Amino acid sequence: MRRALLLLAVLGTPGCFVSLGAGGLFGRPRPLEETTVGGEGRAKILLLKVAEVISDEPTRHAFGLIEEESTVARVHSELEKAADDDRVKAVVLRIDSPGGGVTASDEVWSNLVRFKKKRGVPVVASLGDVAASGGYYIACAADRIVAHPTTMTGSIGVILLNFNVEGLLGKIGVRNETFKAGAHKDLLSPFRGATPEERRIVQSILDSLHARFVSVVRESRPKLDAGRITELTDGRIFDASQALDAGLVDGIGSLRDAVALAQKAAGLEKARVVMYRRADERRENLYSRADGPAQVNLLALDLAAVAGDGPRFMYLWAPGLLR
Repeated sequence: MRRALLLLAVLGTPGCFVSLGAGGLFGRPRPLEETTVGGEGRAKILLLKVAEVISDEPTRHAFGLIEEESTVARVHSELEKAADDDRVKAVVLRIDSPGGGVTASDEVWSNLVRFKKKRGVPVVASLGDVAASGGYYIACAADRIVAHPTTMTGSIGVILLNFNVEGLLGKIGVRNETFKAGAHKDLLSPFRGATPEERRIVQSILDSLHARFVSVVRESRPKLDAGRITELTDGRIFDASQALDAGLVDGIGSLRDAVALAQKAAGLEKARVVMYRRADERRENLYSRADGPAQVNLLALDLAAVAGDGPRFMYLWAPGLLR
């Protein structure tokens, strides 16, 4: 009790300001509030943003006092709110992400697919600077995909990052003394190299996850050239025009164009573009900077830019890390 009172006293000290963020104090999320960012009318188009690395783990700041919800949790919350609002007639999924965890990407994709089946409204994906790997995976849940002229997309593959520091430790006189029960219990240990059998085990998992990714792409992109499937899904990236030629996207245009496409697909003469935010949340993009009912010009929105413990399988394109 004394510690709690002390904490409140510190937070209330004049001159100190603490933003509790989307997760609130000790991770208690505030309700989502609707903000209009453009358009007019009773019908609504939800603008749902997926940015940065896609994760199912919340991020914490300020010694763990401030928690920001994971990508999976945020998308789930927004779609739940939209599902209960009959005036939401379409969704524009704004993606600016290099990808992320395999499970997290699949969860977001699955949430979008379930939402579409439940509400029967059109979903249009608008690709930003980067919509690669897991970012493209979730775009496959949309009915139509629009890439910005400067978008980089694709990277349809799976990667597992691991390190072998055995040589380094040997130079400083440190030896690996791991004890185990089970021949492969220390699979992917950074303290020794992998055996041929271990490489086979890991590769089989990667191939299986890759096959699932490819099946999602083929299901959502039925017009892909079957003869080019291997080439298009070997992990390479594409610019917008290359992606359009390959059939990975349906058109090239801005966020405004994607909104117009969603409005047309929903059969709406006019509609308000709305976003959801939590009180006092601080998200680093222009979308969350609309206060209350104030509107944000959609042209400005076009300018918005967008690792857990141990090895993870990832649908992730990270050129700065992998080059």
